[in-house]
Amino acid sequence: MRTISKEELKELYHKDFPLWVEINYELLKEKAYELVDWENLLEEIWDMGQKHLDSGISHLAVILEHLYKWDNFRNLAGGEGAGHGWIRSIENARSRLKALFKKYPSLRHKLPQEIESAWIDAVAELEIWLRDNNYNPEEFHLPEECPYTYEEAMTRDLRKEIGNFANEQALFKEPSAEVQK
Repeated sequence: MRTISKEELKELYHKDFPLWVEINYELLKEKAYELVDWENLLEEIWDMGQKHLDSGISHLAVILEHLYKWDNFRNLAGGEGAGHGWIRSIENARSRLKALFKKYPSLRHKLPQEIESAWIDAVAELEIWLRDNNYNPEEFHLPEECPYTYEEAMTRDLRKEIGNFANEQALFKEPSAEVQK
């Protein structure tokens, strides 16, 4: 391994990250702890842990966004029959969260505390969706605080709601001509 000063190593963090990683790895292997760029290494370790939480927040934001669309914007997307893609998206995001929780169990306890962060991301996506569909987001007064609990976001079954809606509609339909005979 080539010789490098601590100052050069710190500069390398910003100039050539892969080389910075390689050198710090070698220093740690050789137990040359006094030469390690601890400040940046600690930041990287923290960031590694955060990226998994950030991924969870991102999946939760998708769930919240699509729940809100389902509850409030189906009429803008084509009426009662619209939104089935949102259901699939919610189920997919939940599935990915379950996989994250299996791999990183501590996230299961951290993610509920991040629902407001996820809601901020969801609102940003809702505003983009509204603009993309030629609506002014300010006219819709999107809530500042998340209107859903974490438990609701993770367990609400929209497919069941569709089934209940279809059953209710069937009760109020006029009998067909064949049934009347």
